[in-house]
Amino acid sequence: MFQPVVDLDTGAVVAVEPHTGPSAEPTGSIRPDPVAEEVRRTLGAARAAADLGTHLPLQLGVRAETLAQGEAVLNDLHRGLNEAGRRPNEVIICVTGGFPPVLRQAVTGAVQGLRRAGYLVGLGGFGAAHAPLDMLVDAVPYLVKLDPDLARRTTADQRRSALVSTLVELAHRIGTHVLAPGLATEEQVLHLRELGVRLVQGPVLAPPEWQPGMRVTVPVIAREEPSHRTDPQISLGPRVSEFTLPAMTLRLDATADDVLSALNAETGATSVVLVDDRQRPKATVDRTRFLLQLSGAYGHALHAHKPALRLADAPRLVPRTVPAIAALRAAGQEDERVYDDLVVTDEVGRCLGIVRVGDLIRSLSGSTSP
Repeated sequence: MFQPVVDLDTGAVVAVEPHTGPSAEPTGSIRPDPVAEEVRRTLGAARAAADLGTHLPLQLGVRAETLAQGEAVLNDLHRGLNEAGRRPNEVIICVTGGFPPVLRQAVTGAVQGLRRAGYLVGLGGFGAAHAPLDMLVDAVPYLVKLDPDLARRTTADQRRSALVSTLVELAHRIGTHVLAPGLATEEQVLHLRELGVRLVQGPVLAPPEWQPGMRVTVPVIAREEPSHRTDPQISLGPRVSEFTLPAMTLRLDATADDVLSALNAETGATSVVLVDDRQRPKATVDRTRFLLQLSGAYGHALHAHKPALRLADAPRLVPRTVPAIAALRAAGQEDERVYDDLVVTDEVGRCLGIVRVGDLIRSLSGSTSP
């Protein structure tokens, strides 16, 4: 079973969450270790996605209690994901199940270990699970995943709507995405979008048989709206991390045919980032220019089996802490590539994702006007 993560601003699928069924009940008296069972299911989901050949980033849920077991579990996850062909920057590990005080130190250490390895980290169940707000500071999450029931009930409950609105504003201030899962109706999607939620999941978007490459149904796509940020104390405006989307990455030695297959499979992707063994972006392949070069006379025959790097450009890098307005100004200085995706990097230069320049223009046009 696969669930798409949909970006409402573009209508594109930006990540996929695979699920596998539970193991068969043991016939003897020995019960399986729940930690080992969860690791097995998580890695099985990653392998299921690999079997489909999708290059979309993966979102994988792991319970806080499992991560709290320490280095052995983290090593098993890392090794298994590597065997499934996934680099850390292509995986969002969403920590679920709440964060009781007794586990706080162990879970925080595990999350920091995941970040050091280059994984994107999400915190699940926000708004309902036991999740102290300062976890947002300690974990530095890429996204906050709302409790599904809370997300669904915002349309009929003004108080829950106010709670989600507050969480969204908090997330935006610290440069974190909000993901609303489990949405079942168009009304829920529209309402969450009005509250500022950009990433969504749920049966209203895709049927149970959905697989990567299939279409999704998006009730609303980006509208030209003025920004709601009116706080005069936020002089620099939102940071570029608020607009960061998961990147589709390939190895630096990928061929043009590898890139073509990835772009054909994911029609919403605007670029492919070529990364080295340390997950540092070394080049970007712009979808439009790349397809134009391959569509010309003998284009495929000339380029398909040669390195994609020949058709790539130097990446336009921006640190995650840069104000979005500064990133937009920097993008405007390159006339020929003004709308190319920006590549967002972490503190040690690893790829965190991409920012689409059009997103910056839409969001900042209202907040920068006199």
